Amino acid sequence: MAEPQIRFDDGAGYERMMGKWSRLAGEVFLDWLKPPSTLRWIDVGCGNGAFTELLAERCAPAEIRGVDPSEAQLAFARARHSAGIAQFRQGDAMALPFADNSFDAATMALVIFFVPEPAAGVAEMARVVRPGGLVASYAWDVENGGFPNEPLLAEMRAMGLPPIRPPSAAASRMENLRALWTGAGLDRIETREIPVQRTFTDFDDFWGAALLGASIKATVATMTPDQLEGLKESVRTQLGADHGKPVTLGARANAIRGRVPD
Repeated sequence: MAEPQIRFDDGAGYERMMGKWSRLAGEVFLDWLKPPSTLRWIDVGCGNGAFTELLAERCAPAEIRGVDPSEAQLAFARARHSAGIAQFRQGDAMALPFADNSFDAATMALVIFFVPEPAAGVAEMARVVRPGGLVASYAWDVENGGFPNEPLLAEMRAMGLPPIRPPSAAASRMENLRALWTGAGLDRIETREIPVQRTFTDFDDFWGAALLGASIKATVATMTPDQLEGLKESVRTQLGADHGKPVTLGARANAIRGRVPD
C-alpha cells in the first residue's frame, strides 16, 4: 500500500497553523538576504501566499510569480493579495512552467522537504534564474526537532502513532541543503540558522492550530476520543502549560542562498 501523502488544500487552515510561523521566519530570512528592489521573483511552492505577501510588502519587487500544485491554496493566495504585483499559477516545483533566465531571484519558503526530488527542484530554480541571480530557501529543521509542532509530534511518536513524514525530510538538514545547492552548480553559497518564537493566547489556541497541520490530521483521524484526550494532556504537561495562560514555543529553520554563475 502506498504511503499517505501530505496535501495542503485548506488555505485558511494553513494560515492559522503555519502562516504566522512562516512570516516570523520569513522576515528574518529577508533581512538576511537584503535583496535590492525591482527584482523579478518566483516563489516556488507559494501555497496560500504567506511568504509571497512578505515579498510584496518588504522587497519592492518588479514582479512575483507564485507557483503551487494546490489550486485551493492558490485561490486563497489570490484572494488575499491586494498589491497587484503577484500572479499565481498551478505548477510543479520539479518542472517550472517558465523559460530559462526568466527571473532575478527564486525562493522556496518551507517547501523543499515536500518536493519528491529536491535536487530537481533546486535545478529548476537555477534554470529559471538569470546568471548572477539569487536562489534561496529556508526550511524547518524537521529531523533535528526544529519543526514548530515538535512537542505534539514527539508525543504522537511516543504513543506509537507517528504522523506522516514529509517525503524529503532529510533535505532540511544544513549539510544536505548545501549539497543540493552545490549539485545545482550554484556558487557564493552561504547558510544560517533562523530561530523564532511564537506566543499563543493559551494552550487551546496552540492545540487548535496544531491539529490543522496536514501531517497531523490523518493520524488524529485514526485516534479514539480517549487517545486524543490523552495526547492533549501529555502535550500540555510537556509544555508546562497552565490553563488560560499564554504558551510560547520555539522553532528553528535552516536557510541557504547561492548565485547562478555569471
